[in-house]
Amino acid sequence: MSEEFARLRDEIANLDRGLLELMERRFELAAEVGRIKAERGQPVVVREVEQRVLSRARERATACGVTPDVMESIFSAIIRGSVERQHRVGVNLRASGGRQLLVIGGAGAMGSWMIRFLEGIGHRVEAVDTAWSALPPREGRYASLAEVPDPERFDGILVAVSLDASATVLDRLADLAIRTPVIEIASIKSQLEGSLARLRAAGTPVVSLHPMFGPGKNPYEPLTFVHAVLEDEAEEKRRILEIFRHPYLDLVSLPFERHDRLMGWVLGLAHLCGMLFAGALTRSKLAPEELGRVASTTFARQVDTSRSVLGEDPALYFAIQRLNPHRGEVYAALTAAIGELTGAVESEDREMFTALLERAAGSLPPSGAGLP
Repeated sequence: MSEEFARLRDEIANLDRGLLELMERRFELAAEVGRIKAERGQPVVVREVEQRVLSRARERATACGVTPDVMESIFSAIIRGSVERQHRVGVNLRASGGRQLLVIGGAGAMGSWMIRFLEGIGHRVEAVDTAWSALPPREGRYASLAEVPDPERFDGILVAVSLDASATVLDRLADLAIRTPVIEIASIKSQLEGSLARLRAAGTPVVSLHPMFGPGKNPYEPLTFVHAVLEDEAEEKRRILEIFRHPYLDLVSLPFERHDRLMGWVLGLAHLCGMLFAGALTRSKLAPEELGRVASTTFARQVDTSRSVLGEDPALYFAIQRLNPHRGEVYAALTAAIGELTGAVESEDREMFTALLERAAGSLPPSGAGLP
């Protein structure tokens, strides 16, 4: 290694240390801002301020010799870190106004995420899960709903069990006829319609919510929740925001009966395409290593998508397909789309192929759709 090269590396290392010290100071200032915001009840995220920071970063890209996207990605990460620091420092102050909540299904992946999330925004959380039946007793953790002392003392009960168990749990809560609001977070709703009606008839306030992410989600990124409206949209939203208020919450309300049709496409089709891609590759008889060595950008992206789908719980993904009453519509559309495209190729009809792609492009949501 030449002396010049070594000198440059040492200089870069010194600059990195300086940057880390600046970052530490920046996050300290963010924490102080978070404390003030929490005391005043002000929101953590202010989109206008974030956009000004990102605009300044993009404007300096040329001077730094990199693309605007690189500068934006760097400062987006810094903003996320600042939001996290602001939010964390205000948790203790917000906890004084936090709620007492019960999570049913607390040992499951999504139930565990919900417990961490809810505690992180200042709530006090207890939980129920049959998986704890063989474990020593622990304060605030119960193996069954029957063990929970006075369920009416909670400000809300969150049901985060498997799709197949959701109706049974909701029916049990309906039998108790409690007045504590119940929030269920199932991915498919149609099979719960009767149980939700029983709860409302018993006088239990109920909200139907669907987090559009899995248990690996970073809580300091946009969190989209779909609110399937049962009766009174305004009242249900008020109950949701009382519990789930968060700087990155993106709440989308829609009619209950519309939820599963949308999920047939947003979840069912997306999952299915990932499964089919990998399933087709198994029939190629080609070694995965060889495919990886020659992979195009598009192929690599699709592999990542398929791997994320195949890495999830097969029982959950089977239930999402099986329980959705609109799956036949999705399957028929997928079959027809494959037939049209392959038919245009086999008949050497370039104009038809182009027309099909143009029509398909028009059906895609805008880039970045779903982000607040």
